[in-house]
Amino acid sequence: MRKHLNIKVIGQVQGVGFRFSVEKMAESLQLFGFVRNEEGGNVYIEAEGEEEKLDEFINWCKKGPAWAKVEKAEILEGGLKNFQQFNIID
Repeated sequence: MRKHLNIKVIGQVQGVGFRFSVEKMAESLQLFGFVRNEEGGNVYIEAEGEEEKLDEFINWCKKGPAWAKVEKAEILEGGLKNFQQFNIID
């Protein structure tokens, strides 16, 4: 079943290639949506895809790439937006 998640990743996640890593992971899991930096140093992600792929993505987001320091990830389910690709937003 296809789902939409809003994910806020909190910690040392800017300036460490986090968005690029998110994009690569999302594409490898066939997820669609976007990732962007937020004021205050957090990263915001909207992702859509199959539930088991989203579960794997969430587990990855809670750790991030080796050089990031994720404190926590806040996840909320939302309505489908039918994204067609995954993008980094500046």
